[in-house]
Amino acid sequence: MTTPLNSLSPAEVRAFFDAHRTVRKYQPVPMPQEHLDVLLHAAQRAPTDATAQMYSFIRLVDPQVRERVAALTVNPHVATASEAFVVCLDVHRLQRLLERGGHVFGEWPGVAVHFGLGDAVLAGQNLLLAAEMLGYQGCWIGGVLTHLPELVEALALPEGVLPYAALTVGVPDEAPPMRPRIPRALVLHEDAYREPSAAELDEALAVMAPITVRGDWAGTLARYFAAGGGMESREGPLQAVLRQQGLAPRTPAE
Repeated sequence: MTTPLNSLSPAEVRAFFDAHRTVRKYQPVPMPQEHLDVLLHAAQRAPTDATAQMYSFIRLVDPQVRERVAALTVNPHVATASEAFVVCLDVHRLQRLLERGGHVFGEWPGVAVHFGLGDAVLAGQNLLLAAEMLGYQGCWIGGVLTHLPELVEALALPEGVLPYAALTVGVPDEAPPMRPRIPRALVLHEDAYREPSAAELDEALAVMAPITVRGDWAGTLARYFAAGGGMESREGPLQAVLRQQGLAPRTPAE
């Protein structure tokens, strides 16, 4: 087997990803500009659909803006991390570019959500991986949905721009344990989707149980995703913001 030049060993790659932790407590130290430049360079080198780069980062610099976003996302570490961003789907800039080139922007809001969120996640994860390579840790923050309309207003996001998540990066001031993951057989399918067996589902619940205080991962998931859970309360505001931002998929009748 031919080994790529300058490659890491499989063990080194595994060790790098095993070192990943979600960190919410940071030491109060600024990030050098050189490091920030590397993180943003990595973000912009992410893959993108059709070369369109349908994402934007709102870097949170002003302490008052940070405090506001921290409150809206219910994540105080937005205000204390070395760097904090809101990672957004952005087809507004794409529309401006097309119009500047003499073209009429198309009607494809569902596709915009599909590929725009993909672009945003790929760029954001590249940024986080670069940060971890430099010795930082970070946290993806889904709490942007908690007060989504207010966040869109606070950041002055135009139509065609939608927050996906916030992302904090800094020097860790805590050492969380590594969290388990469900067995690979449940996430890797060959040639076609395979329904999991009851035994496999039970195994996944048992593997993930240690991350919860009560040893009940299904109960933790239920607080978010079951009937009456937190995600249902987020659905209405998200649908409203999708319509407001021109990103709600249209039905054939429309």
